Amino acid sequence: MAPPSCRWSPPTTRTTCCASRKTKPRPGATCAWRRPPVTKPQPGAPSAPCGVETYQAAFERRWPHLNHPHVRALAWLLDAPDLLDPASPHWQGRIASFGPMAPATADWLAALEQDPIPLESALGTRHYSRLGLYAEKLMAFYFAEHGQLVAHGLQVRASRNDTVGEFDFLLRDGDDLVHIEFATKFYLLDADAAGANFNGLIGPNLADTLGAKMRKIFDKQLSLAQHPAAQPLLPQPVARAQALVKGWLFYPHSADAASMEGISQPHCNGFWMTLSQAQHLPDGHYTIMPRLHWLAPLKSPANAAMSKQELLAALSDQMTQLSAPVMVTAMQEKREWLVEQRRGFIVPDDWHAQAAQRRQDGTLPA
Repeated sequence: MAPPSCRWSPPTTRTTCCASRKTKPRPGATCAWRRPPVTKPQPGAPSAPCGVETYQAAFERRWPHLNHPHVRALAWLLDAPDLLDPASPHWQGRIASFGPMAPATADWLAALEQDPIPLESALGTRHYSRLGLYAEKLMAFYFAEHGQLVAHGLQVRASRNDTVGEFDFLLRDGDDLVHIEFATKFYLLDADAAGANFNGLIGPNLADTLGAKMRKIFDKQLSLAQHPAAQPLLPQPVARAQALVKGWLFYPHSADAASMEGISQPHCNGFWMTLSQAQHLPDGHYTIMPRLHWLAPLKSPANAAMSKQELLAALSDQMTQLSAPVMVTAMQEKREWLVEQRRGFIVPDDWHAQAAQRRQDGTLPA
């Protein structure tokens, strides 16, 4: 067996492309809805060798001064590589992308670290049980602060008891009104079922696939502005409707990150393994990551980690109570902090069999 440090989290490098604009952006603003210049895809590119900087290491090098969890999560949303490749013909120009972050935006994040009260006030005191809603609130704060937000979570109803859909974001881009559907997703590659589509990328709780999610976005959500019930709610016609998708993909611990048409070459990635396979984890510092911390690489006080044996005991207890995947992080000491080195899902031993059964039952797309 190859050294786990070389196989769990294939290193990635960050590349971005700058979207063209018709109008000059506001100071510090970045464009989330322009199509980047078309570049030639690179299918079959080999995964990076051991020793190349991981995404987590690159994030910490770029943002060592960000310690507040909400500010780090927002920085990740703005600066992480896209999950889907906006330049791929597979998406027909309907994927939005942030361009390279402007220095003014980086300065704004640094100032927010020093005074996070505006962000904390925008999030409020409620407990966020859904990671997607938490990420939306972070993005709504960013868009509002940069003068781009027209509406967030605007519901469209055909009648009092008939909800047609909801606009995630309506944004101002110069004279245009733009509709953005926003998603933060985490999928595990079931290599046996991957085939030639995205249904082999499965949500950890076996509730959806990347293929099903994108079909819903493309077939229903991005056409919402065309519904008659939406017309009275819009200040003007929607010029463009696109999806902005961030997230992490997780690959079997014995495999490298796959190269798939439509998936961004530099995407955030990790590993997945069964509870039995987790016995072979190397010794080190570990954490079990709460769901609301899944976005950015984790940074926690140095006394917050557990040993491998403590981790295994905690995983066994959790899966005895609830047979569901758990995200764990391997941490590295850095001064008074522990910073994420790599991440992955530990899944129940029968997770793969559960996925196969759901496909057979028709509750999970094949």
